[in-house]
Amino acid sequence: MKKGLDATFVHYGIRKDDLPLIEAICQQHDIDFDWLKEDILKRYHEDRVQHGDGFGEKLVEKIVEKAVSKLK
Repeated sequence: MKKGLDATFVHYGIRKDDLPLIEAICQQHDIDFDWLKEDILKRYHEDRVQHGDGFGEKLVEKIVEKAVSKLK
């Protein structure tokens, strides 16, 4: 068994084995998986690490709003 964190977890805070499930859900709902992964999951993880306990609902809203604005 490998020990340590894989790159997927380091970038997104999600286990590599869970990404196929997230991708399948994106396909079911016609959501671009790469967009979700880079503009929401990665940003969410980075901000959560940076802000720690100060990470809250307002920051999540900003992340989602910024990602959605890229779609327009």
